[in-house]
Amino acid sequence: MSAPARRGRRPGSPDTRAAILVEARALFSAQGYAGTSVRAVAAAASVDAALVHHYFGTKDELFLAALEMPVDPRQLVAPVVEGGPEGAAERFLAIFLAAWDDPELRPALLAVARGVMDPAGSKLLTEGFLPVVIQPIGVALGLDRPEHRMTLVASQVAGIILLRYVLAVEPLASMPQDQLVATYAPTLQRYLTGRLP
Repeated sequence: MSAPARRGRRPGSPDTRAAILVEARALFSAQGYAGTSVRAVAAAASVDAALVHHYFGTKDELFLAALEMPVDPRQLVAPVVEGGPEGAAERFLAIFLAAWDDPELRPALLAVARGVMDPAGSKLLTEGFLPVVIQPIGVALGLDRPEHRMTLVASQVAGIILLRYVLAVEPLASMPQDQLVATYAPTLQRYLTGRLP
């Protein structure tokens, strides 16, 4: 007796995870984080939503996987949050620069940066990375107006990425990490805990 024909969407396979990521990238880029659902990604990839959850867990995890980050930024910034608001900017910059200056991580980080800075991928930053990774830092630190404060922080960090790593503008490109931290930390700390207009 032959086995019954399989019905419904295709089951998981080694290529299924990759297909889900392709569709997730396209949807997150076109519709942003808020406008993309796990069900929509599953439908675009012709799989069941349960399979997306099986591979990636939550929508946040799917988003970060779609960005192809070489490290989980939430794990990197955990020590920033654990240390509390005072001195958070210095800790944040030290961790951020250590990751970006790591020659093994930098190529993948540059690819992500170029992707989110491209107009076609701008929603990955504005409607994805900011609310999923950056703004929760302000919430976890207990800051007032965390979305506002963390967007200000992100503006400085994006500038550092663009000038130091993407365009390699001097003197930023070759400035030692400790000098960069000393230069930028007071401004970022004011964004975090200082009085805002």
